[in-house]
Amino acid sequence: MLGPRNGTDGQLKTMSDNPQTTELSASDLRHGFDPVALGFTTTTELEPLDQLVGQERAMEAISLSAGMRNRRFNLFVHGPEGTGRHTAVLDILRTEAAKRPAPQDWVYVHNFDAPDKPRALALPRGMGPKLRAAMAELVDDLAQGIPALFESEDYQSRRAAIEEEYGGRNEKAFSELANRARERSVAILRTPMGFALAPMKDGEVQKPDVIDKLPEDEREEIRTHVAATQSELSAFLESLPRIEKEHRAAVGALHKDMAEQLVDLNLADLRTAFAGIAPLEGYFDALRHDLITNAELFLKAGSAGGDGPFPITPTRLHDQPAFHRYGVNVMVSADPDASEGAPVVVESLPSMANLTGRIEYLQQMGALVTDVTLIRPGALHRANGGFLVLDAAKVLAEPFAWDALKRCLETGEIRIIAAAERMGFGSTTTLEPDPVPLDLRVALVGDRMLHMLLEAYDPAFSQLFTVSAEFGDDIARDSDSVALFARLVAGVVRAEKLRPVSADGVAALIEAASREADDRTKLSLVLSRIWDILREADHHAGGTGDDTVSRTHVTAAQDAARRRHGRVPERMQENIRRGTLMIATRGSEVGQINALTVADLGAVRFGWPTRITARVRLGAGEVVDIERAVKLGGPIHSKGVMILSSYLSSHYLPETPLSLWASLVFEQSYGGVDGDSASVAELCAILSALAGVPLSQSFALTGSINQMGEVQPVGGVNEKIEGFFDACAAQGLTGRQGVILPRRNVDNLMLRPDVVAAVAEGRFHVHAITHVDQALELLTGLPAGARAMNGEFAPGSVNGNVEMRLLDFAEARRDYGRPLRLDGNGTRSDD
Repeated sequence: MLGPRNGTDGQLKTMSDNPQTTELSASDLRHGFDPVALGFTTTTELEPLDQLVGQERAMEAISLSAGMRNRRFNLFVHGPEGTGRHTAVLDILRTEAAKRPAPQDWVYVHNFDAPDKPRALALPRGMGPKLRAAMAELVDDLAQGIPALFESEDYQSRRAAIEEEYGGRNEKAFSELANRARERSVAILRTPMGFALAPMKDGEVQKPDVIDKLPEDEREEIRTHVAATQSELSAFLESLPRIEKEHRAAVGALHKDMAEQLVDLNLADLRTAFAGIAPLEGYFDALRHDLITNAELFLKAGSAGGDGPFPITPTRLHDQPAFHRYGVNVMVSADPDASEGAPVVVESLPSMANLTGRIEYLQQMGALVTDVTLIRPGALHRANGGFLVLDAAKVLAEPFAWDALKRCLETGEIRIIAAAERMGFGSTTTLEPDPVPLDLRVALVGDRMLHMLLEAYDPAFSQLFTVSAEFGDDIARDSDSVALFARLVAGVVRAEKLRPVSADGVAALIEAASREADDRTKLSLVLSRIWDILREADHHAGGTGDDTVSRTHVTAAQDAARRRHGRVPERMQENIRRGTLMIATRGSEVGQINALTVADLGAVRFGWPTRITARVRLGAGEVVDIERAVKLGGPIHSKGVMILSSYLSSHYLPETPLSLWASLVFEQSYGGVDGDSASVAELCAILSALAGVPLSQSFALTGSINQMGEVQPVGGVNEKIEGFFDACAAQGLTGRQGVILPRRNVDNLMLRPDVVAAVAEGRFHVHAITHVDQALELLTGLPAGARAMNGEFAPGSVNGNVEMRLLDFAEARRDYGRPLRLDGNGTRSDD
């Protein structure tokens, strides 16, 4: 039976139950776990668990989106990285997809009526590749059959008859014309420039000078005969194009008749193979007409294929660009022999082209050309009828991708538009393929901030993505969750073939999960980091020759990770040790205090102390935040300074104008400062400067303050405490050093074992406070002081000294405002 150990994983009974005690014991600083409470020796005794824990709400939302068929119920999954968002989405979507039928095939074919607008055809599952192969075979068969057909005796005899018929008609007409011209004594002569007419006598052509000597009546008769012959010749020449047209028509009719027989013969098999598919009936009719009309295309290809040293194989004619018009471009297809199931597609690069598809181009004779076979599918085509999983941030980062995705979801169709065309930069002829009807579910995976921004600034988002699945980052640490966590460890061990993990190894991983959650009452659900520790611990176990992973190996993995990423923290501590960063861990100073800050560099998060100083003088009630004045302070830090200013005004001399000028600065801070976790330290520094009471430099202080002087919780307390401990250890632990933190942060403590050991030995201290007065007492060793019945603070208390100093400032300010009066002796008079 898995369960908590009394005093470690159950109800904590420590000094935290006594609000008057500020110092924490070692047991308050780390919530350990007793491996005996786990009830097993190694994970081999557990039933592995391969599903997520603590994400039931998100799982319900994903299942709802997967099961709904309404197109508005697209899904947005958000939560911290490493919580298993992608894995959970894919598992649920694949389970749902297996219940659905496989989608139909989609192909693009040439539009013979509008070549720039390819047609999209929906075919039964698995028929797309078969149609493509059948069309390629048809073209190759016609490439062999049509040239052979036009070389047959039947064709040759019929073609000869046509040539004889139209050739004889021309010769007969010209012979009759020539005979009539001879009867008129006119000769028809062929010249390089065409036909010429000349008069004849006794069968010989007469020269012009001879004709000029003839009598006028004879010359007139010659002119009449020549004009009549010219008219007949012109009529003959005008009839030649018409006869040639009739000749071509007759040849064309012959070609059509011959090709029609072969095309119909080949198409009959195609129609039989794809009978009952309605979209193909109209396409086959248009295909038949185009094949018959362009039969010469196959003749030219056949004659060209035999020329040259490397003749083109006729059986691969369908690969030539001229015959791509008969190609079938299979956009998506499912294996008909495979089991049913809708597609689940993950697109890792969701650009506009990768989502909606693209049109490619070939360079020919210096120009870019394209055809139906160069249309490429996108993720929306491949996922149509199923599910598409995208990374939201990547979609938004790609130009036009988000707009294209929304347009497709809104219209319910996939329309291929190039980015250049979208921007109006298209400079070449392109295609406008038919849109493909769209029916799918889109799942976007992102973070919470991205979801909020889309909800706020994109009105269409909430209409298209109505389901939100939020993954939590932690779960309560109790007996049930611990038992499930142990089974999760067993599941990872089995899935990745790692060494079994011992009970104390699992306990160490539980403690690591609590540290990762920054809360000892919870377990982190950002399990990817925990599993990385497990994998590295398995590596260490292999290096030492152990058969199981124990706490020793988990601790070694954690220490190795800190060492790998420890260059920057170590350099910070080196600068403190050498005095480059001026941090005092001994003695006392007026108006000076150690605050704590934390840095998150992704792979490592660490804390270190920073010095805050305050200076005060007579003024008009202004607290100058030097960080803000030089634009290094963020808005939250400025808010904290304004809150402590309000506390000063309301807590001391409430009936008297605050006559104070104070300045605050983070010493040796050259970057931005934000957050209010140093506001309690800043207030203590100002109060120290006002009261003239030194503050112990053996302490570092963190916490934010409200207008009532209450100390509020802050983040990163573990790293802050460890950072100050390392600084103190480098300068030598005195037994008086420690950290003061908000009491409300006690549940966040999961400190390193060496810090806990130092506290247990009395070499380091951790105090938890609820009010700034408690911090003052720890830092000064004096009572903070409370107002008595007469409304005054106790004499000698810190607050009493502060109020007396502020009263002195107020009176001095009042005196500065009075006019100067002199008595008879020339001295100042207050009367």
